[in-house]
Amino acid sequence: MRLREKTLYRLLFETAARAEEILALNIEDLDLTARQARVKAKGARAKTRRRGQAREDFVLETVYWDAGAARLLPRLLKGRTRGPVFVTHRRPGPGKVIGPRDVCPDTGLARLSYGQARALLDEHTALNGPGTGWDLHEFRHSALTHLGEAGASLLMLMAKSRHKKPENLRRYFKPSPDAIAEITSLLAPRTSG
Repeated sequence: MRLREKTLYRLLFETAARAEEILALNIEDLDLTARQARVKAKGARAKTRRRGQAREDFVLETVYWDAGAARLLPRLLKGRTRGPVFVTHRRPGPGKVIGPRDVCPDTGLARLSYGQARALLDEHTALNGPGTGWDLHEFRHSALTHLGEAGASLLMLMAKSRHKKPENLRRYFKPSPDAIAEITSLLAPRTSG
């Protein structure tokens, strides 16, 4: 597996962010020292001025990562200081129209698309042929489940995932049979000795 994919998967897991948010990151959005980045969240609306005129900037939210992604990101960036974090390995073809934000100004490589990232993950995880592998969104599910099993409160899970409603978060949290067995042991009768 390439460094690009390792970094993407680790960042998706550690941030519990949506794949679209992470794939849209530019290097300028990263704060490598603080291990955080500002992302344009799902459903983000343009800020409005008092007289109703829309502005070009959006309300941004912060995602956080830990040591795994922190070790991989500098290696992936290789000194690049601007442009998309995740890029393809080839330049776009002559007929391909790509916006300036989606091309690395230093290398000319295009931003890795959701479809390309999904195909790469399927390639790495498919057991019964193409189309049978994981989905990019499963990193978010997995991260939230691990945090929940580790004892994170519903409020902390909402803060990490940036969900606004608890009922929307519940579908992501699927405790393992081991976690359910462990919590069931709390119901065992106490022995007096």
